[in-house]
Amino acid sequence: MKTSQDRILTTHTGSLPRGEALSDILVAKVNEEAFDPDAFDAALGIALNDIVARQIKAGIDVGNDGEMPRTDFISYITERMNGFGRGEGPKRRLPLDAQKFPIWFQHIQNSGRRRMNAYGLPQTIGPLSYDDVSGVEAECADFKKVLAAQPSGFTEAFMTAVSPGFAATAMVNLHYDTYEAYVFAMARALKREYEHIANHGFILQIDSPDMGIERAGYFQDKSLPEFIAAMEMHIAALNEAIADIPTDQIRLHACWGNRDGPHYHDVPCPEVLPVMYQAKVGALVLPFANARHSHEIEAFRTQPLPDHMSLTVGVVETTNNYVEHPKVVAERLVRAARCVGDKTRIMAGTDCGFGTFAGDTFTAEDVVWAKMESLVEGAALASAELWG
Repeated sequence: MKTSQDRILTTHTGSLPRGEALSDILVAKVNEEAFDPDAFDAALGIALNDIVARQIKAGIDVGNDGEMPRTDFISYITERMNGFGRGEGPKRRLPLDAQKFPIWFQHIQNSGRRRMNAYGLPQTIGPLSYDDVSGVEAECADFKKVLAAQPSGFTEAFMTAVSPGFAATAMVNLHYDTYEAYVFAMARALKREYEHIANHGFILQIDSPDMGIERAGYFQDKSLPEFIAAMEMHIAALNEAIADIPTDQIRLHACWGNRDGPHYHDVPCPEVLPVMYQAKVGALVLPFANARHSHEIEAFRTQPLPDHMSLTVGVVETTNNYVEHPKVVAERLVRAARCVGDKTRIMAGTDCGFGTFAGDTFTAEDVVWAKMESLVEGAALASAELWG
């Protein structure tokens, strides 16, 4: 995994706008509506070529495929794994913000965007297994083909995959006897996807928003120590799944939910940092541009990164249409470098993905690229200050 040896490298968190044509088909697909497979292939090809070229043009050093073929960053695995379906039983719980701020939540529901129901995802109704790797193989192969066709490329390329813990909280268990058994079964199945991505030479990014979001979601009735214990179990399951992948080929993303909301009940980052430090990964990817958690970058002064880890610092928000000034981006990066204590161990990134659910974005597509340009320009300004 590259680090910022002579300047601050730039990256982002994964999902990017898919464009109207591809989004339309993906939304139809997840809603079990009729769609033309040939039209899907054509739209995917156009979107993938465009998204890679635009990242390179913007100056992103460590880029990906934007999650173009996926309907979302969670339930895409239901198309690749066995054991999911629709059963009679409990649904995913609404977060505390939705309960405390019902006017806000209703406004979000009635916003007019096409929304996939994040609280009505498929459930686990049978034993989980990952027998067919054709889906992940196609995504890896398509990405490599597009990369090879570019006149210039990324410094490094990454690909995302959902964590066992978040997959388990987001898709309700109706099969396994205990929650812990469910999480470890998820990890054993996802191990195959993780290794397939790594074997293609990509940096593997594990998306684990359970570390933040589920304190006020799945575990909202539990005490903080009980939540921390559950997250330690999630990390233990993840570590089993990634045990055969080099640590420095993996980065872990955690967040508090990619939504334009109050975030009033978010667990503070310092409470969960020690848990994330238990992950056998080479880097963390965390959000510090947003108004709720930006001050928590200071935690790295008293809870220093483990020696083998680097930090991708979220310095650009992904749920609004303000374009951060490059000087603001630079200020955030310089502060982060001083908190971490080593400028070579930070990278500039975004708080979360810009298109975690197809056809459902808070930031307009043209604004996304203006934010990316500010990210790159701000990293250059910070580099000039930090390296003199």
